[in-house]
Amino acid sequence: MTSTPPHQSILDRPFVLDLFAGPGGLDVAGHRLGVPSLGVEWDRSACLTRYAAGLDTLHADVSAVRRESFESLPPEINVLAGGPPCQTYSVAGKGAGRKALEEVKKFIARLMAGDPDEEIDKELKNLSDPRTALVLEPLRYAIQATRSPNRGHRPYDVIVLEQVPAVEALWVRYAEVLQKIGLPDGTKYNVVVDVLDTETFGVPQTRSRAVLIARREGLGEPSLPDATHHAYEAREWNRRNGGDAAAVPAQPTLYDAEVPEPAPHPDADDELKHWASMGDALAEPVGTHLGRKTPFLVRSNYGSSGVPGRRGVRTDRQPATTVTGRISRFVVFEPVGDHPDIVREGPRFTMNEAGMLQSFPPDYPWSGTAKAQQVGNAVPPLFGAHLLSAALGLPAPAPEAMRKPWAPATEEHRAKLRSHGCGAADDCTARCPRPE
Repeated sequence: MTSTPPHQSILDRPFVLDLFAGPGGLDVAGHRLGVPSLGVEWDRSACLTRYAAGLDTLHADVSAVRRESFESLPPEINVLAGGPPCQTYSVAGKGAGRKALEEVKKFIARLMAGDPDEEIDKELKNLSDPRTALVLEPLRYAIQATRSPNRGHRPYDVIVLEQVPAVEALWVRYAEVLQKIGLPDGTKYNVVVDVLDTETFGVPQTRSRAVLIARREGLGEPSLPDATHHAYEAREWNRRNGGDAAAVPAQPTLYDAEVPEPAPHPDADDELKHWASMGDALAEPVGTHLGRKTPFLVRSNYGSSGVPGRRGVRTDRQPATTVTGRISRFVVFEPVGDHPDIVREGPRFTMNEAGMLQSFPPDYPWSGTAKAQQVGNAVPPLFGAHLLSAALGLPAPAPEAMRKPWAPATEEHRAKLRSHGCGAADDCTARCPRPE
């Protein structure tokens, strides 16, 4: 475990339980802040990445841990964090979760009233998509903490949650019940909720997230992190730089290498920095990353502005579009020799580069299969560091800290982590979740 940083936190020794931990976005953030964490993750490949990165992990189903082994969790955990799977709520999915929002809100009320878990579990099975119910798990963990003899029935001090914007309505409901009703044992929290844009925190990618930060009463009023960078405004960019990048044809034949630098923002005299671009993240060599030649142009693999046949296109001087599991399919175009007005398809983003667009450190040891999906599902570490810093009262993180190369775990350390997380040093065991 890393030690607590030498600056003032609202907690003497913050220790994070990261639910739905993925490949480690929030845990990398905690590592850079000097805050220890334990992640619970269902996906085998994401766990392999975490072990390779040296992150404490339980390869387990979040719901099963709550039901069957909550008492085995470290009692000193005092921060609950997580980003439940978003597929059913995402605008990119079928929307089962959006249709079930009102029904899920009713379950929230029942949980706060102390209804039996068995009864609620039985009814949750009737939801059209079982993943929809996972958004309730953070609340169920918060309640379970107050019932845990191993913890001395002590509630979590801080709660940090993030999800796609469509879940903001549920976070608002979380806030209402945590502040007005309180957990079944009477514990109440002060809560803030909002939708934040990751590029306003230095992430070289446009991505909006609904976030919740809660502090137990007596620990002060929570606040959202302060933006450090200007928001990226696509219309403003297109107006200033001579056209709509998304209008580039499916097979680009022209690229204006003399695109001017972005005009000063109207509020350029304030302290906010210009948003970070793909070129900012990838052009300079760092660690084993040799740097990507600029200029370049990227065409995403999914529709732009809600039009499936229209592929979003951006230049290296813009932030990436939202990084998803399709990042490996993004097509990158580069100028041809001494003819910058003509482009050809170049090498696509490596997983290292895709991770860097998510603000993961260079050399992060992506492992297992479906690496692109791991990258796309992750919390951007720089954004996560801002959330944790605001929640704990720590100074805002420096973007440079995230760019430092990541030292992978030794084979011995990796084996030790897997022995704890899976039950064996070199393989999964019967206690690990089955993929099906």
